[in-house]
Amino acid sequence: MSRSAPSSRRLSGGQVQLLLITAAISSCVGLVLELLLVAQASYLVGDAALATGVVVGTFLAAMGLGAWLSQFLATAGDPQRQLLRALLRVELGLSPLCLLGPLALFALFAVDGPIWLAVVLLTLLVGVLGGMELPLITRLLENQQQLRTALARVLALDYLGALAGALLFPLVLLPWLGLLPTAAALAVVPLVTSALLAWRFPELRRWRWPLGAAVPLTLLAGAVVGPLGDRIEDSLYADPVVGRMQSRHQRIVLTRRRGDLRLYLDGSLQFSSLDEYRYHEALVHPAMALHGRPQRVLLLGAGDGLALREVLRWPAVRQVDLLELDPAMLQLARRHPLLRRLNAGSLADPRVRVHVGDAFARVAELDGPYDVVIADFPDPATAAVARLYSVAFYGRLRQRLAGDGVLVTQASTPFFTPRVLASIQASLEHLGLRTRPYSVSVPSFGPWGFVLAQRSGPERGFAPLPFTGRWVDATELERLFELPRDLRPDPGETVLPNRLGRPVLAEYQRRSRWQQGWP
Repeated sequence: MSRSAPSSRRLSGGQVQLLLITAAISSCVGLVLELLLVAQASYLVGDAALATGVVVGTFLAAMGLGAWLSQFLATAGDPQRQLLRALLRVELGLSPLCLLGPLALFALFAVDGPIWLAVVLLTLLVGVLGGMELPLITRLLENQQQLRTALARVLALDYLGALAGALLFPLVLLPWLGLLPTAAALAVVPLVTSALLAWRFPELRRWRWPLGAAVPLTLLAGAVVGPLGDRIEDSLYADPVVGRMQSRHQRIVLTRRRGDLRLYLDGSLQFSSLDEYRYHEALVHPAMALHGRPQRVLLLGAGDGLALREVLRWPAVRQVDLLELDPAMLQLARRHPLLRRLNAGSLADPRVRVHVGDAFARVAELDGPYDVVIADFPDPATAAVARLYSVAFYGRLRQRLAGDGVLVTQASTPFFTPRVLASIQASLEHLGLRTRPYSVSVPSFGPWGFVLAQRSGPERGFAPLPFTGRWVDATELERLFELPRDLRPDPGETVLPNRLGRPVLAEYQRRSRWQQGWP
């Protein structure tokens, strides 16, 4: 049986529709804001798995708390008037949190403040307010129709809004606007919704003109947030920022001081132009020299074009398939004059075919076999990246490898994470490949590890290099494989292969010797 308070008037069809639309929009905004906080926390603290767990867990718990607290709102007087005012206050409370919260996190990180505490508090506040909205709207509609009908309609639109937010953030908002401009855009949405409620409901008429003025003021403030965020971001880097891009996958920043060009992905240094040649020569040339005359090469990752530059120094190479996840990285490597000069315009070479997509899925679509396969992925700090170092993925690469082919992968820094290199080696050996781990010293990073693999067969030596390297030569090639004892796990320690169902590599990457108090 429907029920309504004696002092409550009947809502019109347009007012009911507005409340339902408000439920969908609020759910969309809440989901986008949750994903934004996950992305920002991952960027600031460098641990995507932990950031996701903290933000999502706190957000869901806070929404439950907000739903519970909503029962104590609008318990006196005209229920309809009080519920509308409570809903309006919740919407107005979300706006400044969206506008200023993410900016405050950046500022706090810049001064080395308690970033985890701030992330939890902001997530808690946003979650509590978001959790109040749905019960308030349901109570408003409950007075107009049966509870089961009201609840079904509100929940249906709530889930639809969540789906829209889940797709909008990675596909549209993040790559087109970036983190802080997206937060500024979100701040306007609750104000617009509140203004519509004020103009549609007589009980909120006194809010009409203040809200009408607040919307353009918030738009103006939002226009300042982006540049202000860039200024804060610039302070995080020791050198001047000369380029920045936000893609759906990562934050890309280029800095330069005198002749030192540096690339950062999500705040982590990827290379310095002063010594990157040591890393890229060590990554590419041992595998190329072991094969001798590589004609077809598969290069995974390495969208900056630096490893590709080294591959193209071999005159025998006829075709290179470059598979990169992030088209924004490829765009930067092709168009930024400093980066294009560093990679020697390698992406424009006619021998290169560029493919965009997730390597785990796309590698099976490429036409093998390849003489050399080079994997230059980020460190396996998360399960999503660790799968690119798994037995299953290496099995797919093995299928693309020619009978005398050679595979090489970067293996993080073995001094601090020796189990990572050992686990990668174990994963390759599980497939029957013969492996040879090696390392090179890169001044910007310290010792860096790699694992070379090939099918079982007679031992082969290194062919002469058909060029003069900046560092690598025949003598250095042999020295690379003299892996010191302190770059390996402790004797007797069991290191497991990395599997999709058990991504131990992500845990090995997180547990450095520093964290364990080694030695």
